[in-house]
Amino acid sequence: MISFDNTEYAFAGKSKMELKKTYFLFSIMNIPWLIKLGLKITPLAIKNKFPFIKPTIRNTIFHQFVGGETLEQTAKVANKLQQYNVQVILDYGAEGGQDGEQGFDFAMDEFIRVINYAATQKNIPFMSIKITALARFDLLEKMDAMMNDDEEGLFKRYAKAIQNLTTDEQEEWDKVCVRVLLICEAAQKNNIGVLIDAEETWIQDPVDALAEIMMEKFNQQKPVVYNTVQLYRHDRLQFLKDSFETATIKNFVLAVKLVRGAYMEKERKRADENQYPSPIQPDKSSTDKDYNAAIDFCFGNIDNVSFIVASHNEQSCMLAAEIAEKKTIAADHPHLHFSQLYGMSDNISFNLAKAGFNVSKYIPFGPIKDVIPYLMRRAQENSSVGGQSGRELSLIEKELKRRKIG
Repeated sequence: MISFDNTEYAFAGKSKMELKKTYFLFSIMNIPWLIKLGLKITPLAIKNKFPFIKPTIRNTIFHQFVGGETLEQTAKVANKLQQYNVQVILDYGAEGGQDGEQGFDFAMDEFIRVINYAATQKNIPFMSIKITALARFDLLEKMDAMMNDDEEGLFKRYAKAIQNLTTDEQEEWDKVCVRVLLICEAAQKNNIGVLIDAEETWIQDPVDALAEIMMEKFNQQKPVVYNTVQLYRHDRLQFLKDSFETATIKNFVLAVKLVRGAYMEKERKRADENQYPSPIQPDKSSTDKDYNAAIDFCFGNIDNVSFIVASHNEQSCMLAAEIAEKKTIAADHPHLHFSQLYGMSDNISFNLAKAGFNVSKYIPFGPIKDVIPYLMRRAQENSSVGGQSGRELSLIEKELKRRKIG
């Protein structure tokens, strides 16, 4: 029987001192006004190279949510997780290209370096990439704008968008495709899965098209390339079903990472400013309903769908574990995986791993300046109403009390 309240398993790898340090950090993130102030100050302090800022970040939020500044530092974290049968999804923390084409090529080389490194480790089955680290945002946005005819299928819209690009833009997009292709080839060669992260809705269509093109090419025998489905979008459950239909017709394994989503406030604000209907679900219950329906759909087609339940929602993770048991699907089925972010929801990750499920921690790494956008999102989501910090604090309190009594 799995229990996400079992703190003994959840914090088996943390000392009393580490727990207290984590408790302090989540206490800080439980003060919304302080986090709001930090979100404004931190990027400016980094940009202006304030002497105190990097050591402060490194010893607090960076240490909690990031594996390290280098692969070598991250290896220590991965090795510790391996002791508890928890695997790793590696993410080189590049978001948005720097230095133009040269920067995109550098990011590609880093992604391939991550793949080659992961292949030498026992517990790193996946790595994650962002297309915005490989392609110019404005180009993605232009293509998406030309793909907004919902009456036609994804690939017809994609083909039309390419035809309407200028010659220079077509050449630029060809380079993007080659970068992604080389990453996926390296992944297939080294038996590492590539998770293509979701982006904002106004650049997502070309990302989806590119992901499905790569799945068709590389997922013929087994899942290599995974697309990400954000279920806080009201159209994504149908998108998942449409993707499965495409995979069935074209005879490849559909591979997806199921998430709720990461850009809700930004999405709603842009929709309001530009006066178009919000792509976001009207309320949390609608998101939960679609997320759980997506889990059920994937289980119903598990022979041809490989999926990652990438969630901090205890009800959704428990639902997936219960469906697996009800359908007598092995906990370690190769098409079933769970994942949570490093530094959060250890009660889910470690208890699922203890029960024999495939579980990974999503671990970004890279220089502090490169992972700041990621860290800002972690701080923001933990401080939000109904955020994670309250739950984390209660679990740590319970474990500290258990150890004291023990």
